[in-house]
Amino acid sequence: MSDKLILENRKAFHDYFIEERYEAGLVLNGWEVKAIRAGRAQMKESYVVIRAAELYWLNGHISALESASTHVQPDPTRTRKLLLQGPEIKRLIGKVEQSGYTLMPLNLHYRQGRIKLEIGLAKGKKQHDKRASEKEREWEREKARVMRQNYR
Repeated sequence: MSDKLILENRKAFHDYFIEERYEAGLVLNGWEVKAIRAGRAQMKESYVVIRAAELYWLNGHISALESASTHVQPDPTRTRKLLLQGPEIKRLIGKVEQSGYTLMPLNLHYRQGRIKLEIGLAKGKKQHDKRASEKEREWEREKARVMRQNYR
């Protein structure tokens, strides 16, 4: 079964250079899985933190369905634990603590029926880097437009 993208954090690519990517499992409740499958998740202002040698996803917003059980009190922005291999976690902790990197959630996707969060080891972009990226994107768009006109 191939990966199916659920949602993507485009702002992460605008504000950061993504140097390495890791796929992490998520510890989710049943209502959260149902809500994600229904497309009720957002990761706009979310981020990944390290606490006690474990990774957690903060501010990821998963809004509950109206049909959620009455005995469950859903918290849309609760802290969710990420599941990675021990050596991967140690490597990420070392990079974040020493080299000035940060961990950014990049996308939420299905892998073999399971919901996974792709996180990236990222370094912040300066304003001039953002301008250069924007200029490059505009040039690619312009080039594609000219090519389309020439082949008509």
